[in-house]
Amino acid sequence: MITRFGSLYAGHVDLDDVGYDATPVNDRRLSDKQLSSVFPKAEAIAVKMDELGNDTFWSAEHHFQHEGYECIPNLLMMYVHLAHLTKNLRFGCGFNVNPMWHPLRLAEDYATADILTQGRVIFGVGRGYHSREVDTFGVPSTDTDNYANREMFEEQVEIIMKAFNEASFSHQGKHYTLPPEVPYRGYTLKEITLVPRPMNLPVETWQPMVSSTQRSMDFMASHGIQAIIGGGAVTGGPSDDVVERWTETLVNHGYKDVQLGSRLVVGLPTFIADTEKEAIEQSRKYLEEDMKMFAPLGFFRAFTPEMIDTLGDPSRAPTAGFPTMEDTIAAGAWSCGTADMITERVMEIQDKYPGLEYMHVGCGRQGTPLDVMIEQLERFGKEVMPKFNVDKPGA
Repeated sequence: MITRFGSLYAGHVDLDDVGYDATPVNDRRLSDKQLSSVFPKAEAIAVKMDELGNDTFWSAEHHFQHEGYECIPNLLMMYVHLAHLTKNLRFGCGFNVNPMWHPLRLAEDYATADILTQGRVIFGVGRGYHSREVDTFGVPSTDTDNYANREMFEEQVEIIMKAFNEASFSHQGKHYTLPPEVPYRGYTLKEITLVPRPMNLPVETWQPMVSSTQRSMDFMASHGIQAIIGGGAVTGGPSDDVVERWTETLVNHGYKDVQLGSRLVVGLPTFIADTEKEAIEQSRKYLEEDMKMFAPLGFFRAFTPEMIDTLGDPSRAPTAGFPTMEDTIAAGAWSCGTADMITERVMEIQDKYPGLEYMHVGCGRQGTPLDVMIEQLERFGKEVMPKFNVDKPGA
């Protein structure tokens, strides 16, 4: 049963022109002032979510996006600030991109944020699919060398979990030997202690489930990592096959009282208006901007190189027959309509996945202005959320 709701804001600026007929993604280069506007925008969203009784504000780490789409490079630093502007709201790392960090630096920074916010920051891990970001930091992205990226990521997670959970530890792997056996104040260093360690153990940890390979699921289950499905760059809504395989994986790894939907967050973009037609028409351009951003990164697998080329041409894209909002709703990837229609859709998901306790919703898609995001949070919080047995924030 769903008892918690949250929403995703990945750090996009307000854009005046969005949609297939608007400025191509690769032609956007925004000013420093525009790019930094994501921080007061995040503040306003967090304060409103806290006021409405949401459980968690989700975001994701990204770098170098002068186009204005995902402009928050340090979640932990931002979350310490946002926690001091709010009372109960938690802050989820929809992921930190592990390969761009030294694992001990990330572990220390998270532990510090955990203490300073009294446990209101949720840890998250991710592998990194933007080659411009990850490769610039000196590690192959999933796009450049998927195997090398996975190998590095898995070793880093091993180190972070040791650092969190063991009073002192050592690690010898392909990429890291920690600590190095060096002389220190009269003895040879053999083990090291993370200082500080998180105040809340075990650390609640989440990871987006993008590729849905069995190797990924086994790795997550064996390390106590919970799964985020949909709602971000991931195309489509929750897949029955993925949820079923995830549930089987949990059972195989010894988890008890597992049901479909256990240890999952399901993300569903939603848009509420007075009629279904109004909701579809008002949100259509934000879906189109999402496609312009993410299709070239491989998230819409049916798109051919020719289709992606057309997508970048505002004179051709609107009439090229790309998926419409109506198609996306039919596929279960969005829900648009009246508050009653959105309630019915969320209840359908709740009934299908009886172990599901948590969803993130709302319209935080590329280019969506702050006023629209606030309006959507208010309508969901006041017209939909009361229909569910939502936990009281801070309880």
